[in-house]
Amino acid sequence: MDGLLAEYLPILIFLGIAIGLASAMVIASYFAGRQRPDSEKISAYECGFEAFDDARSQFDVRFYLVAILFIIFDLEVAFLFPWAVSLSDIGMFGFWSMIVFLVILTIGFAYEWKKGALEWE
Repeated sequence: MDGLLAEYLPILIFLGIAIGLASAMVIASYFAGRQRPDSEKISAYECGFEAFDDARSQFDVRFYLVAILFIIFDLEVAFLFPWAVSLSDIGMFGFWSMIVFLVILTIGFAYEWKKGALEWE
């Protein structure tokens, strides 16, 4: 049992050093940085509108639909690139399984288009 625990000692040392360094950097930046926000620092700069009073305010569902579409097409590209690189090795089964995958994604996209989820008013 002692031999097994001794094998994990370097991992524990590494984790201890990593946690210690991360904590030291956060604490050092807190004390070294100036903590004086002014009106320019707290103004809206990325999204273009002022911050909300409550973080639980409702957003339009179309924001989520755009996010879901992005994830779908991002995953499609993430699957298509390795598939295209290894197409000669995976044969016809790999080719047709990717075609089925693309058909399913196309049906989902057509359904979303038909329901009007892509219309922005």
